[in-house]
Amino acid sequence: MKPAPAVVYYGDDFTGATDTLGTAARAGLRALLFLKTPDAARLGSVGPLDVLGIAGAARAMTPEQMQVELAPVAALFRALGARVLHYKTCSTFDSAPHIGSIGAAVRALHGAVEQPWTAIVGGQPNLGRYCLFGNLFAAAGAGGEVFRIDRHPTMSQHPVTPMHEADLRLHLAAQGLADVHSMPLTAASQGTEALEVALQRTLQPPSPATTPDAVLFDVADAAQLATIGQVLWARAQRNTLLAVGPSSVVDALAPALGSRTGESTQHAVTPAPGPVLVLAGSLSPITARQVAAARSFHILWLDASAMAQRDAATLERHARDIANELASGQNVLACTRPNDALPVESIVDAQALARAGGELLARVLAMMPLRRVGIAGGDTSSHAVQALNAWGLSYVADIGAGTSLCRVHSEDATLDGLEIMLKGGQMGSDDVFERLVHGAA
Repeated sequence: MKPAPAVVYYGDDFTGATDTLGTAARAGLRALLFLKTPDAARLGSVGPLDVLGIAGAARAMTPEQMQVELAPVAALFRALGARVLHYKTCSTFDSAPHIGSIGAAVRALHGAVEQPWTAIVGGQPNLGRYCLFGNLFAAAGAGGEVFRIDRHPTMSQHPVTPMHEADLRLHLAAQGLADVHSMPLTAASQGTEALEVALQRTLQPPSPATTPDAVLFDVADAAQLATIGQVLWARAQRNTLLAVGPSSVVDALAPALGSRTGESTQHAVTPAPGPVLVLAGSLSPITARQVAAARSFHILWLDASAMAQRDAATLERHARDIANELASGQNVLACTRPNDALPVESIVDAQALARAGGELLARVLAMMPLRRVGIAGGDTSSHAVQALNAWGLSYVADIGAGTSLCRVHSEDATLDGLEIMLKGGQMGSDDVFERLVHGAA
């Protein structure tokens, strides 16, 4: 019998799920990302894993939809005998009571673990995300100015889940996690023993009835992450644990788990073996800068309004135009944000547009098989990959913070081995699309 994975994680969108995949692989852990909850036959076809991921789209779901989506994840965790169940959120915690509710996710998954409380890891320093005394801060792009999340130029105005509250305890209370205790950075900065003592004090209040729903761990730097990971893994060894947060959950646990592969996974991105397609469905200013810096691409502006209305003729026209450019050897950057009009989010349904983007990608690949593609935008990435006949992703290389290049696993020979980059709107350097074409050290 194969050993159980140490960690099972569910990514609430596909871009974040690949970031966690890359985090695990770079730490020397055996990791694979499934595009839906795997059955016994699929699990039997892969080797032993330390980290088993499941990519999903819960961030775009109602609480009722999330209950249905996450029930198989909870059942798989129990069946495998893993120690940590990680609900992977965006590093900016964008969510709301009615859509992508983190509280709803905890309610759906908590019954699968033995610990009566949930661990929430609040920051991801390598992406410029910091949690300080319960409040979340985020950089505006790689190396950009750091803002409190409710004043962040993009996240405070997100088209689906704008962040209007920086205190994650209050943000999560609105989603049903009424009692979230803060574990301040001053505890983690004093080392593992001090953090364990502080955590024990928090979890053993005068009355068992007042045990918190969750404990929110501040994170300011990588050293604190490692300390948090040692404490959480020690507790998970005794009783299984639900951990919520970005890829920093796996980053924190990795030192405690140790490298299982015994080899370096810091591979360089090689130049693309043929023309590259990037579908940019993200509406963020960071993606707009990346589009402007894409000198090696023919840029094709998509009719976002018609696509969102699922106009078949428009989808077919765009697919043929893209495929023809690719067939001529030209890299193509297909963008949904108009370059000379009102912001697209003011005139179309963002979710409908993301679904149309997935259909467009499937049509293009049916006309013109490729070896490398990129998708920009969390919802667009989720729908694009779901539109493909694929079952899993493995890590290839790092293109930059939050942007992993992955390999597609599929029973379809035209898709199997396709390299794909899934990038959230806030992720990547300005030249990330150029790096996808020309490679990166």
